[in-house]
This record gives sequence, C-alpha cells and structure tokens, in this order.
Amino acid sequence: MRKIVIFFAALVLAVSTFAEEPKEKVKPIELTKADFLEKVFDYEKNPGKWVYNGDKPAIIDFYADWCGPCRIVSPILADLAEEYGDEIYIYKINVDKEGELAAMFGARSIPMFLFIPMDGDPQMGVGALPKKSFKEVIDTFLLKKDNQVNL
Repeated sequence: MRKIVIFFAALVLAVSTFAEEPKEKVKPIELTKADFLEKVFDYEKNPGKWVYNGDKPAIIDFYADWCGPCRIVSPILADLAEEYGDEIYIYKINVDKEGELAAMFGARSIPMFLFIPMDGDPQMGVGALPKKSFKEVIDTFLLKKDNQVNL
C-alpha cells in the first residue's frame, strides 16, 4: 500500500513539473485618445496622411456600454482576440468617453469597426457583424492569408 501511495505522489509531482503553464488570455484592449495617438495613428502630427503606428494589423471597435448590438459583438471580439492571439490587435474605443476619436472617424452609428492592415488604408465596417464575417476580413484583408487549396 505504501509503495502505491509513493508511486502516485511521484506521478503527480512529475506531471505537475512538466505541465505547461497556462497562457494568459488575450483580450481586447481599451484605448484612450493618448493610447490611440501612440499605438494607432497620431492625427495631430500627420493630419493629412494615414500613418499606422502598430506592428501588426488591428481592429478598432467603436462602441458604447448602452448599445445592444455592441454588447452582442463584444464576446465575439473577445473570442477573436484569444483565437488570433499575437497575430492582430483588437482595440475598443468607448464613444461616450472618447468623443473626439468618435467624431474624427464619424462614428455616428455603432458598433463601427476600423480594420487596419499593415499596408494600405484602413476600411470601415458598421453593424453587429457575425464571427464568420470578422474571420473573413481578418484572414483576407488584415492577414492576407491565401485561402486557396492547392491540388
């Protein structure tokens, strides 16, 4: 009996020693104006030309806490942030707290999304998009993955 207990104790110790540490869950990042100017686009320094400051593609969700469609999309964006991890940034801008940013991008109808590729101009999307639509935009427009099957 004692040998069995020692065996299981050693087994538990071995498994816990070699077990992989859980990854920190990636979540959408809330942006203020100062964060936006630093991480995304400093429109005060470059008022006439889009210059993206990020090091990977991004999605910006213009939302409000009181907005029903925004609340529907929020868990979808959280899932995408976790799924795509280090491939893209998913940012959130509360239009009630960051009115200047909302006005700058004409966010009159929310949720509104700014899809930012590494090269080229960003594109807008409006409305509560399904996860499938977000994945399609991420894979084709932001990450430019080749979805063709080679035979």
